[in-house]
Amino acid sequence: MATAMNAETTFPWPGILLALGTTAVLSAAGLNTGLALLLLLVWIGSLWLVLPRDEALPQKPAKTPFSREGMAEIIEHSGTPLVITQRNRIIIANRAAREVLGNYIIEQDVRMAFRHPEAIAMMDRSTPGDAIVTGLVRPKDIWRISRYQMDEKLAVIELINKTAEADISRAHTDFVANASHELRTPLASIIGYVETLSEDPAGLDTATARKFLDTIHREARRLQALVSDLMSLSRIEAEKHERPQTRVELHSLVDRAARDAAMHSGREGRLDLQIEGEFEIAGDRQQLEQLVRNLVDNAFNYGGDESDVTVRLFRARNGDAHLNVIDRGDGIAPEHVPHLTRRFYRTDPGRSLATGGTGLGLAIVKHIVQRHRGRLDIASELGQGTTISVRFPPLDEQDSKASRATANDSAEGGG
Repeated sequence: MATAMNAETTFPWPGILLALGTTAVLSAAGLNTGLALLLLLVWIGSLWLVLPRDEALPQKPAKTPFSREGMAEIIEHSGTPLVITQRNRIIIANRAAREVLGNYIIEQDVRMAFRHPEAIAMMDRSTPGDAIVTGLVRPKDIWRISRYQMDEKLAVIELINKTAEADISRAHTDFVANASHELRTPLASIIGYVETLSEDPAGLDTATARKFLDTIHREARRLQALVSDLMSLSRIEAEKHERPQTRVELHSLVDRAARDAAMHSGREGRLDLQIEGEFEIAGDRQQLEQLVRNLVDNAFNYGGDESDVTVRLFRARNGDAHLNVIDRGDGIAPEHVPHLTRRFYRTDPGRSLATGGTGLGLAIVKHIVQRHRGRLDIASELGQGTTISVRFPPLDEQDSKASRATANDSAEGGG
């Protein structure tokens, strides 16, 4: 019916009337009647042919709301925990949300699922909002919960885990505090002795003045070592995502660096060096030498006074280059072992200071191993000694691991 009405409004009635009038005039003027009628038909036919046709326009599909199943399918595989509520009742929760909150949350009141005053207050509002919730899964967890209202009934709730970010911030704060303390201690000692020497230089006998100067020199060297280790750690961390490209003969490097470390401390006679084969890896030569020196220094400093330190490089069953540094000292209590690679962690602060340790040696080793896609293990037994093991994958496997690590870093950066 609508098409017929549209045809009536668009049919060229003025043209038809003009054709009829013209035909009548031509007939009255003496034109043959048959010819006049033929002219009329041609005229009307041409008008009909040029008449615009109404083509059926494609109809826009009617907007239909997402079905519950459709929404659940869309968000199911998102790595971000997502919950959809209907009047504060959870109707959909994706896999990530179920792992955080539990499978039982479906059809539960959202306020019962979160049970946190700030989160509950946000759920009761009809406007979008955020809330920071602690202890949602574990006591020290920190989550940001965001709520977006879709319509009068439906809302989307997003959970973002901020625990790692808070841990990084806390670690940075702790590091700055520990570094400040470590720097302040030798500085205070240096300043104190210098002030004493300055107050009454003539009143001090030569032996006392020499003792003070030796202490100043020792603390200055300690300060220099600490600054050097801090700078090394900073450089290594800045380069941790850049895989080393240089081909390094690990067997000759370990031999040279271990002998240098032993000779520096005057204990080369106690070094038991065992190089079993030749090994080539992609590495940073300077960092690998620092790794070996740090491990050998630690072994001499914390091993027995007269006992040997064994440095063994051999091929593991899976083809890895396996470096063991073994001391035969007092060993380390089991509760300390997991924390040994933390910055400034010391099992015996007094002994560490006496040996000139900065508390950063094993932290530097850990970061060097990570950059080279290796593995670090520490085993210790009280009264028997400590073995620190480092594994480096073969050259071709190192390339493969580096490629996977780069891809993971890119994915994390994009997310």
